[in-house]
Amino acid sequence: MALTDDLALAQRLADAAGAAIRPFFRARYEIEDKDDASPVTEADRAAEIAIRDLLEKERPGDGIVGEEYGATRSEAARQWVLDPIDGTRSFIAGRPIFGTLIALMQDGWPILGIIDQPISGERWAGAMGMPTTYNGKAVRTRSCRALDQAILATTGPQFFPGHTAEHFSILGGQCRDTIWGGDCYNYALVANGHIDIVVEAGLKLHDLAALVPIVEGAGGRMCDWAGDPLTDASDGNVVAIGDPARLDDVIEALSHHPHG
Repeated sequence: MALTDDLALAQRLADAAGAAIRPFFRARYEIEDKDDASPVTEADRAAEIAIRDLLEKERPGDGIVGEEYGATRSEAARQWVLDPIDGTRSFIAGRPIFGTLIALMQDGWPILGIIDQPISGERWAGAMGMPTTYNGKAVRTRSCRALDQAILATTGPQFFPGHTAEHFSILGGQCRDTIWGGDCYNYALVANGHIDIVVEAGLKLHDLAALVPIVEGAGGRMCDWAGDPLTDASDGNVVAIGDPARLDDVIEALSHHPHG
């Protein structure tokens, strides 16, 4: 199966997910923590079902790992990894910076990814050996001469448990600015050359798989906090960087012992 065919299918999957999500965005509803029928959950489920239905027709032998409905055919070498709404808080707040994440993994390695923002009509697509595109046009990360010139982004301080918060603050202290909030949108902005570094802790596979081909296809790099490539066995502590020349500086800051 040619990767270009998979990429074309992934675009259709994103179209289907967006059509399922849009009716729920900024709808009037009460948010109840214990109500599983809340619109954000309905939107998540509707989007994942739309993707799964299409995959079952088009790639019946492939596995599927979704945030809402778990794993299907987990023994397959090819796995589609889905996060129908990454950035639930933004979705609930009516901020169009959440995204649908669609990834294809081969033997545990991410080889294709889509970040789709169905409200603003923005889509990033990346695949191994191909340039990353933003709405069909190739994009590139930007160079960064030194950490003190870098814009660092992360979703929020509450997602750094224990000692990881101290490591993150050491890195943040060396960067020009830190942007909070954004989820998958931050990684898309790395690919477009607007943000230099994203650091997160504790991501799940469905949070990170789609991001890797997009950042790397634009000239950046993604890895864990030790600098190792991201696979289905990674611990979920991730770095995305637009200029790989700064990666060693970031890894050093994250590995620095705060009390040493």
